[in-house]
Amino acid sequence: MSDPAVLFSASDGVGVLTLNRPDNRNSMTGELLDAFTAASAEARAAQLRCLVVTGTGSCFSSGADFKANVQRGTQLSPNERSYGMYEPFLSLLDIAAPVVGALNGHAVGGGFGLALVCDVRIGARDAKYGANFVKLGLAPGMAISYLLPRLIGVARASELLLTGRLVDGAEAERLGILNRAVATDEVLREALALARTIADNAPLAVRATKRAIQRGLGLQVRDAARLEAYAQAESLATEDAREGIAALLAKRPPNFTGK
Repeated sequence: MSDPAVLFSASDGVGVLTLNRPDNRNSMTGELLDAFTAASAEARAAQLRCLVVTGTGSCFSSGADFKANVQRGTQLSPNERSYGMYEPFLSLLDIAAPVVGALNGHAVGGGFGLALVCDVRIGARDAKYGANFVKLGLAPGMAISYLLPRLIGVARASELLLTGRLVDGAEAERLGILNRAVATDEVLREALALARTIADNAPLAVRATKRAIQRGLGLQVRDAARLEAYAQAESLATEDAREGIAALLAKRPPNFTGK
C-alpha cells in the first residue's frame, strides 16, 4: 500500500498519531509496528503539549495479526520476542506530554493494551474493548494485567481478564476504562477538544503533573510487560494456544485440553 501504515501530524502543540491499516483492523503486523516506532519517535521529537492516538476504519486496533510473523527476531529468547512485539506500542511511555486515546472502534488484545498506556481515553460507544487472551490459550501481554487493575480495581479487572469478556463503550465508561463514551463520529472531535484544553495549560506544569501521577502509582509499565512476556511465551508454546489461534482464524469455538 502506498499510504503509510501509521500517520503523524502536528499543529499548534497538538499531535495526532493515526493507525492507518483499516482493511487489516489496524492489527499488529511488522509493517504497522515498524511504522508506529517511527511515528512515535517523530511525536517525541516534536515537543508536543498533547498527543492524540487514533485509528482509521472500524477498529482502533484488533491486536496481534496471527496470520503475520509479528514475533520477529529468531535469535532472541521466546520471552524477548513476546516483549519485542509490544515495545513499539510501549514507546508511547517515552512521550512526556499527555497522551489522549481516541478509540474510534474496537480495541482488543494488544490494541486494548495500546489504549491503556494512554493517559486518558475517549471511545466509541458501540465498540468493543478488552483482552481476550485466555480465549486464545494465551497469557496476557503489554502490561495489561498490571495496568487494568490500577485503572478499574482488582476485582473488576480479574473478571475481565479471567473470562476474556469484551465490554461495549457504555460499560467501559461505567467501569472507568473510558473517560467518556460517545458516538463513533464524535470520538476524534471530543479527543481533540480535550487535547486542546490540556495543551492550553502551562506545559511544564502539565508534564510535571503527568510525572507525579505516574510516580505516585509506581508506574513501571515496561518492567511489568517484561515479566508478562515470560508467561506469554510459555503459553504460546502450548497446544491450547495453537488450538485457540486456529479456532480464531477458522471462526469456530476452541476446544482446549489443558496441554
